[in-house]
Amino acid sequence: MTLKVVRNILDLRRETASWRAQGLASAVVPTMGALHRGHLTLVREGLKRADRVVTTIFINPKQFGPQEDLGRYPRTEAADVAQLEEAGAHLVFAPQPNEVYPPGFATSIVVAGPAKAGLEDKFRPHFFDGVATVVAKLFTQSEAQFAMFGEKDYQQLLVVRRMARDLDLPVEVIGVPTVREESGLALSSRNAYLSKAEHRQAASLYRILTQAAVKIKAGQKPTRATAAARRALTTRGFRVDYVAARNAETLALPREADEPVRLLAAVWLGTTRLIDNIAV
Repeated sequence: MTLKVVRNILDLRRETASWRAQGLASAVVPTMGALHRGHLTLVREGLKRADRVVTTIFINPKQFGPQEDLGRYPRTEAADVAQLEEAGAHLVFAPQPNEVYPPGFATSIVVAGPAKAGLEDKFRPHFFDGVATVVAKLFTQSEAQFAMFGEKDYQQLLVVRRMARDLDLPVEVIGVPTVREESGLALSSRNAYLSKAEHRQAASLYRILTQAAVKIKAGQKPTRATAAARRALTTRGFRVDYVAARNAETLALPREADEPVRLLAAVWLGTTRLIDNIAV
């Protein structure tokens, strides 16, 4: 089957309706393009659960703040489509902003719960409302039964899962483990901003988080382990927004010895912001 690219909601719905008429289940993989192996893993995981996979390529302006990188975010649609075809995707939805947010658009989703955990929301207060709004639209437009999200954006995964549950959207949000380079660096479209030296340096983030997780497993208090991780990152030239240990299901501060814990971090190398997280 040749990969088809559609650019308006009517064509998207026409394609996915034909799948449903044939009794075929579908999965949606929302992306902003500049695809890497992590995104292609989401497509392949979608193919394990569904008969058809639609990948969306849309750089969502509502999740960028005034001083953020909307203008320079990588735009590589032709290369993205070629990769998606090789990975086995069936449809690409690549709309223009005025298709998603037509003139007079006046409705947004406001999220709380894991969206108000004092992590990404502390530094990007606009971000999760913008994500929830566009993702809810993509869910209703595609009418997919499954939605694939990477665990690298762990807070985002929990926010989207909570939003879909709260709004009774008939889609199962699936978290897929982070895909990493051999060095441990989590794959990200923004890694393209790193210089060669910064790219080598960035691998320290995963190593330091892993060391903190080992300490917590061994019984060290999470606050002590994360403070040591922040110091180690600063010593290695990172500017730290946060390193935090949180409940893996709610992102609340951990209070019980046996509750599931996730370590989450956001740091800067030069002008590039990196995020990562690991289970404890």
